[in-house]
Amino acid sequence: MIRIVLYEDNTKLRENLTLLIDGAQNFVVCGAFRNCDNILQQMDDLLPDVLLMDIDMPGVNGIEGLRIVRTRFPQMPILMLTVFDDNQHVFEAIKAGADGYLLKKTPPDKLLEYIQDVYDGGAPMTSSIARQVLHLFARQPSDRNEMYNLSAREKEVLQLLVNGYSYKMIASEIFISIDTVRSHIKKIYEKLHVNSKSEAVAKAFRDKLV
Repeated sequence: MIRIVLYEDNTKLRENLTLLIDGAQNFVVCGAFRNCDNILQQMDDLLPDVLLMDIDMPGVNGIEGLRIVRTRFPQMPILMLTVFDDNQHVFEAIKAGADGYLLKKTPPDKLLEYIQDVYDGGAPMTSSIARQVLHLFARQPSDRNEMYNLSAREKEVLQLLVNGYSYKMIASEIFISIDTVRSHIKKIYEKLHVNSKSEAVAKAFRDKLV
């Protein structure tokens, strides 16, 4: 079972999302909270596989929660589910380390697909959000002259990320374990100075790294 922790301050929506996810095969909501005030303790207690997170919450909001989680759980799949589709919220969420960004109007069946996708190492986004991300990063100052020092294997893994491969697909394609894939991706993030797959892909495009 894929264990999901949900952060959503709207009680009715939180309950409906819990019912939807619990009713699907292979998914279970192991915790649902109205904000991120105690997020690290909840991670330690519940050991989730995926976080599904709103942005606008009382107390510690989704963006702040993202930053907190990334300090201790850099590889935790985190999927934003929000009403905000403006540039600033999208940019802040991606920079903070979100692995995917969906709008709350996403159909239930697609939401379940996206949860599976982010668990498998994907970076699902609503199409309009994906366009914004590419445009936002295209306008950022380029660091292409910086020496990233990616190894040949890291460049190969980055190319597969750009091609849309999940962690499992990368492992199968180049005959390595998923743990080795995660190790390579962690090093890629460090060398590119990014916090998420979507950031890494955008930077690879912008700086012509692959």
